[in-house]
Amino acid sequence: MPSIESPNPSRITPQAVVVPLTRDTVFLVVTVNPDNESLIAVRSLCGDLPNLVRAVGFREPAGNLSCVLGVGSDIWDPLFGKPRPSELHPFREIRAGTRQAVSTPGDVLFHIRAEREDLCFELATHIMTKLRTAVALADEVHGFRYFDARDLLGFVDGTENPVNEEATDAAIVGEEDPAFAGGSYVILQKYLHDMVGWNALPTEAQERIIGRTKLSDVELDDTVRPTSAHNALTTIVENGQEVKILRQNMAFGGAGHGDFGTYFIGYARSPRRTEQMLENMFVGRPPGNYDRLLDFSRAVTGNLFFVPSQTFLDAVAPDAPATALTAVATSQTASSNVGPQVRDGSLGIGSLKRLPRHE
Repeated sequence: MPSIESPNPSRITPQAVVVPLTRDTVFLVVTVNPDNESLIAVRSLCGDLPNLVRAVGFREPAGNLSCVLGVGSDIWDPLFGKPRPSELHPFREIRAGTRQAVSTPGDVLFHIRAEREDLCFELATHIMTKLRTAVALADEVHGFRYFDARDLLGFVDGTENPVNEEATDAAIVGEEDPAFAGGSYVILQKYLHDMVGWNALPTEAQERIIGRTKLSDVELDDTVRPTSAHNALTTIVENGQEVKILRQNMAFGGAGHGDFGTYFIGYARSPRRTEQMLENMFVGRPPGNYDRLLDFSRAVTGNLFFVPSQTFLDAVAPDAPATALTAVATSQTASSNVGPQVRDGSLGIGSLKRLPRHE
């Protein structure tokens, strides 16, 4: 039986979750074919992905190329066996009237970021070449940073995103699940905007929906901000403290066929944070007091993934039985000391942009 080298129990290195926002992004979501050869191909890529990132990124070091790999609930056990992250589960659909947060297929996420589109494209091409017939593409979106960090709705995105240690605390699993310390939960949704309907609204009406001024990006006073405002509903307070997630949203669109939208991606140390925000948006707080932004934005995808630490991925052997990976989690349980990450105040863009508030 192939052995798995246990990670150094004194250090756990996260993947590149908490990094500065870049100008370009590729989101790849794939499903894994149900055969052993396909599982071997995916496990092989787990350890090889850092080498691919280095090989492509070396051509332009200033491009800040990075890639995060996330794994869905249905494929976790076939790939890695037991144990599994304590809060990993399929994305939970939400239905309320005509509003729906849909759940769509997806086993593995590749979140590729760089300052140049060609770097993202090159890495995505290498990843899909490596996987070849092992996976089927579920979704591919090429996102971009829009002007001065605005979404396509015209509002600045990212003002309230956590930074520095606060960002790590918001996004990275700690001692609450020591076997998977250094990991992160990530929820994805692709939103399409009704730009004709949105642009027909007066600016003041748009501002009341979002909860911020459009030009100056100042949060509206509570005396004039509706309780249904986007940033009001997506602000979560527990025990007197605001609970945050880390957003890396990006704009996307096709001018010729009229698709315009936001790719929401929110990292958190617990998926319950983001799920509560979505519940408030779609159902309302209280029920019926829903986010009026959803009258103009429609979710067409929905996925939940767990992002293992880089330490975990480095220990994956391509042909090892899934149960052998228990050694990795056992070693990680010995320490929840998460290694340093690049941290920055850069923010996301988009229709779920204000998680925890519209920024």
